[in-house]
Amino acid sequence: MSMVSLYKEVMDLNMMEDNDQKEAKAKAFFDKLNAMTLPDTFNWAEEIFEGLHLQERPNQTALIWADIHTGESKKYTYKEFAAHGNQCLNRLAKAGVTIGNNMYMMTPIVPETWFASYACVKGGIIAVPTATTMTVREMKFRFETYQPDCIIADQIYTDIMDEALALTGMEPKIKLVLGEKEGWVSYRQLTDEPTEAKAAKTGSKDLLFCFFTSGTTGLPKRVGHTATSYPLGHLSTSVMIGIRPDDVHHNLSAPGWAKWAWSSFFAPLNVGATATGFNFKALDGPKYLETVATQKVSTFCAPPTAWRLFINQDISKYDFSALRQSIGAGEPLNPEVISKWKKLTGTEIRDFYGQTESTAMIGNAPWMNGKMRSGSFGSPSFMYDATLVDDDGKEITSPDEPGHIVVRLDRWRAIGLFTEYIGTPEKMASVFRDNYYYTGDKASIDPDGYWWFVGRSDDVIKSSDFRIGPFEVESALIEHDSVGESAVVGVPDPKRHQLVKAFVILKAGYEPSREMALELFKHTINILAKFKIPRIIEFVPELPKTLSGKIRRVELRQNETDRPDAGKAGERKEYYYWEFPELSSSKKE
Repeated sequence: MSMVSLYKEVMDLNMMEDNDQKEAKAKAFFDKLNAMTLPDTFNWAEEIFEGLHLQERPNQTALIWADIHTGESKKYTYKEFAAHGNQCLNRLAKAGVTIGNNMYMMTPIVPETWFASYACVKGGIIAVPTATTMTVREMKFRFETYQPDCIIADQIYTDIMDEALALTGMEPKIKLVLGEKEGWVSYRQLTDEPTEAKAAKTGSKDLLFCFFTSGTTGLPKRVGHTATSYPLGHLSTSVMIGIRPDDVHHNLSAPGWAKWAWSSFFAPLNVGATATGFNFKALDGPKYLETVATQKVSTFCAPPTAWRLFINQDISKYDFSALRQSIGAGEPLNPEVISKWKKLTGTEIRDFYGQTESTAMIGNAPWMNGKMRSGSFGSPSFMYDATLVDDDGKEITSPDEPGHIVVRLDRWRAIGLFTEYIGTPEKMASVFRDNYYYTGDKASIDPDGYWWFVGRSDDVIKSSDFRIGPFEVESALIEHDSVGESAVVGVPDPKRHQLVKAFVILKAGYEPSREMALELFKHTINILAKFKIPRIIEFVPELPKTLSGKIRRVELRQNETDRPDAGKAGERKEYYYWEFPELSSSKKE
């Protein structure tokens, strides 16, 4: 079977209206894909983007770009998109950049980010997406870890790049700049290059992406993906989202992280749909939603942080008649948010799960519409042989018992799974054990097969003899009308090992107070088992997060460990369960 026929099959699958038939078709497709022997070589840009989509839909829009603040917008057809990507590849080739070299990409949400990414795929150049929040120290660490062959950066980030290069004594073959900078080649010069370029003969197992993880649980790791694990592996993402060739798909992610490659690049372009990118300096809810409506977005993916902002806007101002699917990813989404968005727009936010190390792994696929359970993140993609194991590595068979999310490797190895943590064999050995890949996350499965997220394995709170997942406590808190966002961690306690502490951001119109804390304590007591309720509530103006919107609980935990005044009332807006005689007990229990 040709690679083109696989992509066509997914396009036909996503066009199906009957959900029962679609689910059966998806299972049959991935059963076939999982058993396939992949070809020795594969170049997605040449064979799929150009060989399939450019041939069949050259004048269809491939990319819509807009700036939410200025209202400026641009559109590029599949033909124009390929031409811009080829011009970039030709300029890199002139500088001596070749297959197997890498390119650091420190660019914002601009069309050139798509074109440079395309050039990397077609030229067999290893893309190294780089968050625009990086400091000189962080770039120095990255350059020392993985020497840069070439760089593309926005003008405002060139000083950081140059300083890090000077500190490491490294000289890339070419430095492309979006704008003008001495010592750099302006991207504007690329318009002089030919619009056709020769594709590299990339092996299916050749490294094509190097992602530095966000470091939520430690120092960043280098996650390596291949010419098949992302381009082909993201067929699971295309199916999980349900993107059709006639869709305008939008994903709210920054280019420096894997989720951008997931959902802003491969998921829509795999199936010949229209990708979109909306540039913003700060996430302005009304302006962002106005842009989504104006550009007629039909499939919309956003992280929990954004969804929590959007549900508190006046949705009646916008025409969302084009919106067909809403998707949440990045971190599990609280049930209250899903319920409110459905009331506002008529679409359910279908939550799904994956990692930098994978593609869409577990989620609520399109055939789950009308059958989802609020708070559940669905069931495994047919690409992944996922299950749960206990602390001893034994597979869990009892319903509702929390365990480690793992991917079995003995029956087949999921195509979308990463190749390696580059240069860190000790980390590889810690996650690939006994024919399983350990994701580092925990979940439970109910009697009907629905999966429920518990939290990062490192995030699980151990209080007395109980193990408590922070997500369940956070979901309970956010159900209260006053709570805009919450993060729950375990903090040190000499008697219980850890206590459940909740950091709470209140919505506008609510103020931190003893009365508000008491109300939230009572609220959680009515929802959660007694051992799960927060023992400490602190009202905060913001939470530490990665650029992709994931809460950095590791930072919250570390801050609490380092506090000299832990467990004592002070200037912080912090309240302790045992200080409220109005509750069932006033002692520290």
